[in-house]
Amino acid sequence: MNLLFLTDGAAAAGTPGAGMSIVSMVIYLVIIGAVFYFLLIRPQKKQQKQMDALVSSLEIGDSVLTTAGFYGVVIDVMEEVIVVEFGNNKNCRIPMKKTAVVEVEKPEGATPTETKEKK
Repeated sequence: MNLLFLTDGAAAAGTPGAGMSIVSMVIYLVIIGAVFYFLLIRPQKKQQKQMDALVSSLEIGDSVLTTAGFYGVVIDVMEEVIVVEFGNNKNCRIPMKKTAVVEVEKPEGATPTETKEKK
């Protein structure tokens, strides 16, 4: 028990070994923080930017793949919701959030100006 107090007192007295361990511990924490940033946080932010770009590029007539695995065609675009028509059945129109879209395929041969003129 007295040994524990002696080592604490020696560290508090400013022995050179105690200061080096604190500096090395801070360096290790900075390195671990950098690893977490580059392996976890940065890729997630990049993926979120790609998803935002995908959602903002949705237009009427685009073929989309939803998170549920359904393919459909966008027939109406609102602020946060799109209406997607599935199959050839005109009665199968489902409103869904834009974030439920995984992939977007633009119609062949259509330029962005042509799709805006259709609106």
